[in-house]
Amino acid sequence: MSILVIQTAFVGDLVLTTPLFEAARTRLGADRVVAVVRPETANLLRNNPHVDDIVVYDKKGGQKGPLELLRLARRLRDFTFDAALIPHRSFRSALLGYLSGVPVRVGFDRSAGKRLLTERVPYRTVHEVERNLALFASWEVDTKGIHPALYPDDADRKRVDALVRESGISPSEPLFGVSPGSVWATKRWLLGRYAELIRRLADTYGYRSVLFGGSDDRPLCTGISAESGADPVNAAGRLTLLQSAALAARCAAVVSNDTGMGHVAAAMNVPVVAVFGPTVPAFGFTPYGTGHQVVETSLDCRPCSSHGGERCPIGTHDCMRGIAVDRVIEAVAVQLGKPEPPPVD
Repeated sequence: MSILVIQTAFVGDLVLTTPLFEAARTRLGADRVVAVVRPETANLLRNNPHVDDIVVYDKKGGQKGPLELLRLARRLRDFTFDAALIPHRSFRSALLGYLSGVPVRVGFDRSAGKRLLTERVPYRTVHEVERNLALFASWEVDTKGIHPALYPDDADRKRVDALVRESGISPSEPLFGVSPGSVWATKRWLLGRYAELIRRLADTYGYRSVLFGGSDDRPLCTGISAESGADPVNAAGRLTLLQSAALAARCAAVVSNDTGMGHVAAAMNVPVVAVFGPTVPAFGFTPYGTGHQVVETSLDCRPCSSHGGERCPIGTHDCMRGIAVDRVIEAVAVQLGKPEPPPVD
């Protein structure tokens, strides 16, 4: 059996889709599994033993437009797939499965292209991992015990070793991960609070912090580093996604906004403290697994959208401003098994 998985959303979405690849291979018995992903996320699937081919679809760049979609569909037809799993709910993803001539196309009943699917699975209010695995329902296979997983290799770990050495960190020095960025501005906890968090992690627990992010996050991370005065390692824009996963695995825990790096760390079995603002855990996108924590405020205006946005709709950003550093430190203390420090006046 040959299976196509179409997931051209963001980093976190693809991490939470990785259980589909494993289930297709180990539970469904597929002899070929192919993933269609966007170029920014493709590195996440390198070394994945359950993925045979990675097809990059640059839908926002060089492959933008209907003609490029048709070209990609013709390319996918050559694989002769038996079924397509389409967790991404966009019309374009469903259309790609249809144009590729895949006879069985499984997606959610809330997909914008649901009329192009042959099987529509209810979009339930559960975690995204469990929601995605429900796409196997008609095959009646047991998907229990499968969780997100990433596979950095020795080359990834050597790059991390080099970065650590360049930063003057000894192999035994305890590290703590911080991921302050997000595609959506309202999902970002405040710069000054991340800086204070990093300072207090160093002063109270002796942890050197590592700032994660892409190249677009580097100015934000540079500002946080300067304000913290604690000399964190600014890894933003210096590592691939799998190298970031390898570095996260060396951290005692990671604090992240509701964004991709939190899911990357969780996939590496690293405890995560997730700071949620405009979005809510009920959407199903908390770090998957046990031992993770969410810090949030209780406000009538939450959630304000499914993703967050560039500006707070009511102009206050209270969902993030209402989260004090003390609350995040309390959650961190639980993760680290450390006593809670006294609050800072």
